[in-house]
Amino acid sequence: MNRIIFCTYLKEKSEGQDFQVYPGPLGKRIYNEISKIAWKKWISQQTILINEKKLNMFNVDDRIKLEKHMINFLFKNK
Repeated sequence: MNRIIFCTYLKEKSEGQDFQVYPGPLGKRIYNEISKIAWKKWISQQTILINEKKLNMFNVDDRIKLEKHMINFLFKNK
């Protein structure tokens, strides 16, 4: 059975994640507030950011930058 949530990004009810896709408290928030559709949009945006800004995911500073972009994208910086 699909889990239906109110998606903060889409501002409507939608199918939630099947499991926590990101670690820690932020991951729990994503699980509870971000739908599969919104997460898929973020993954596309993330790929664009990594390529355009030449982010290295082995670099902690770049991962922190990407996480800030993710929060801004999914939660409109809230």
